[in-house]
Order: sequence, then C-alpha cells, then structure tokens
Amino acid sequence: MVDQPQEAKKSRTSVELFAGGGGLAMAVHQAGFRPLLFNEFNKRACETLVASATKTLGVDGLVSIEDVCPKPPRRGEPAPLYPGDVRDLDLTRLQGKVDVLAGGPPCQPFSAGGVAKGDEDKRNMFPAMFKAVRDIRPKAVICENVRGLLRPSFAEYFQYILNELQLPFEKRDDDTRWQDHNAHLTGILGKLSEDDSDWDHYKVVMVPVNAADYGVPQVRNRVVIVAFRADLGVDMEAFEKYVKTPRFSEAALFRSMRDDDGSYWNRHDAPDHVRSRVQARLPRIIKEDDCQPWRTLRDAIAGNGKDLPKLPPVDLNRLHEKFDFGKAIDVVDHVGWPGARIYKGHTPNELDRPAKTVKAGVHGVPGGESVMLTDELDPADGMNYRHRYMTVRETARVMTFPDEWLGSGPRGEQMRQLGNAVPVVLGEFFAEAVADALLAAGH
Repeated sequence: MVDQPQEAKKSRTSVELFAGGGGLAMAVHQAGFRPLLFNEFNKRACETLVASATKTLGVDGLVSIEDVCPKPPRRGEPAPLYPGDVRDLDLTRLQGKVDVLAGGPPCQPFSAGGVAKGDEDKRNMFPAMFKAVRDIRPKAVICENVRGLLRPSFAEYFQYILNELQLPFEKRDDDTRWQDHNAHLTGILGKLSEDDSDWDHYKVVMVPVNAADYGVPQVRNRVVIVAFRADLGVDMEAFEKYVKTPRFSEAALFRSMRDDDGSYWNRHDAPDHVRSRVQARLPRIIKEDDCQPWRTLRDAIAGNGKDLPKLPPVDLNRLHEKFDFGKAIDVVDHVGWPGARIYKGHTPNELDRPAKTVKAGVHGVPGGESVMLTDELDPADGMNYRHRYMTVRETARVMTFPDEWLGSGPRGEQMRQLGNAVPVVLGEFFAEAVADALLAAGH
C-alpha cells in the first residue's frame, strides 16, 4: 500500500493480549511494531514466549511482572510479560502510547469443536479486550478468531461484539443484559455519520479469511476484525478493499501443476507416480486469475516462500526411536512420532495441497490434521501411500512460524500452542496493512 519510512517503523508500538505461542505477536513485530507488553495466562505458553523472545519477538528478552498496572518499557529494555488473568490488568499507564492492540480472545465459546456456549461461556474474553481498548485508547485494534463467530446461532451476539468494538467507551453495567446494551449501542451508531470523527468511537472492518488465500500453506478459515480510532481519518473503504483482495488461489496452484506450466514441479523433486496422480485429479477447466499459487504442505517442508532450509526426510522405519531428524541442519523439534492411523473421519494431509487446519488437540489429530501421506508407496500393495504423523517443526512451518521458534513442553503441548495460534504470514499481512493505513492517514 505505502512504502514505510524506517523512522516510522521504529516508532510504532504494540500491546499483545492472549499471546499464546506468539503467532500474532511475531506478525506484529515483523510489521515493525515495538512491543510494550505481552499477556498470556498459560504457563507453558509463557515459557515459549520467553524462550523465543529475543529471536522472534524483536525484544531484548522478556521479564515476568506481577504489577497489574504496568508502565511501558524504554527502548532497549526487556519487554514485560504479565503471566496472569488479563482481567486483572489496569493498562491506563499505556494510554496514548500504543499504536496497535492485538490479540485473539480465547475462541472456545464460539468454536465448532467446543460446546459453543458463546456469550454465556465464562471463557469469552471479548469483554476483557474491550476493557483494554478503554484503558489504552490505541490507534488500531487487530483481533483474530474462529469462523464459528459467523454461525447463524451467534449472529446477533457477533453483531454485538462489533458494536462494542465501535463504541468501547459505552461501558456495560454488570446488571445489564447484553441484549439491552446492544440496543443502546445500536441507537448511538444509528446517529453517527460516516464522516463523524469523534475520537470516542472506532470504525470497524470484519474480514472472513481463508489463510491459504494470504500465502499460508494451510486451509484455515478464520475471522479477522480490525478497528481504527475514528479521529484518525483512516480511509476505511480503501483498507477494506485491500485486505479483502485475495493474493493466492487454488486455481493458480492448479495452473502451476499442469504440464504446460509445470512451475510447481520444477521446485520439487517429487516422484513421477506422485506427479501423475496429482495431475490426473486436476480440473479439466481451470479459471484464470492474477493470483499466486496456494502454498502446499510440500512447499512448507521445502521452505519455499520463507527462504528456509528443506527439512530432512523422516524415516518411517525409525519412528519408534523418537529420532531427531532435524539435528543435521540444526533445526529442533523435527522428531518422528509413532502410531498414526487413517480411518473414516480421520483423513490425512496430502503433500501437494495446503495442509488441513492445525487444531489444538492432544496431538492435533481430531480429524487427522497432523497425519500426512508420504511419497512412499506401501510395499504390501504398491498402490496406497504410507503415512505418518507430522513433526512439530513441520506443523510450525504450516503455521509459518520461523525455525527459531521454540515451543515449551512436550509434543502435545507444543501442538496445542500451534493449533491456537495465528499463522505469522496471515497476521503480518494485516499488521502491515494497518501500518500502511495509519501512515497514509498521516500517523
């Protein structure tokens, strides 16, 4: 959108709530924002943030704090990490000092994989996000959440979420039903004009996304909500058009796999039988567009698109050894895991498609999301392909995490952190678009 001067990048600041394993935090840092505070409740995720901070979060270390009213660190000081309940924080000392407030409030209340209680669920942390907006008054807010928010059963409450983000300073009383508060907010919004620049409200864009359309090697359907303070004069129409324009497409991937193009196969040393199988399934008619090809699981393992080294192959005969296959290239957590199975409702990833959505299960496997087919034909029949679990490092690649990311805890905990995270490439796209929009508006 806009070329960003280095001095503008250096002066931008951010606060990250519900930081988890650090996906959105890394994205915001990559877009040029200096973090003033991190918050995360889960102990293991906090350990991950501390272990990865210097290399992935752009800070001179993280220091855990108990102060519920933290002050912003000076440049060059370690960033504070509050390892507790975000609802206990008083962020007023950061008011006027934060460009972007970012976070993905816990999604279990709205996830199709959960019990879907929505606003009745005590895990709904959107109210805590709105309190932070009132305390900080940031220039912009970035929220990511599950596509379950758009389910018809949540439609009215989701609109209430958007209304609250537009009018966060119209605080709801504890004894007021959300339906009554929503009616109050709707009345105020009905009186605001498009060019009303009263700073006590925000202008909001909601974007349903498939992460694959933004260069992530994974089909991951989510909702990204972005809000700008109304007094800043951000061109919301231009911003919305920009972030809703797909950059990558399935059709472009199909075109790259045809014989008359072949650019996909030129990047990969796949066996002829794999190439023939994939090409046999291509649609006869493939539409034309100006997009780049969707990135695939094979791309992620090969490091394509991120200038990363190709991950070493996993020997299926050594899975029982917990062998570290990444040791040869100094990449951690590329360790095989035994016991992968395929059955009805538990189908594997294919190398030449974007990966399925990474989920936060014990092994990330509620629907086979961490099982993958290999290029090896089963010697028993010579027809079916052998399969295995993906390694933690391969899963991190699918989430577009850098290889420097060090997940804390056992395999299952690391997979949980990855499944709950925002893909770095997706978050970076939106964070850079926010930075560009602020710059274009003179901020």
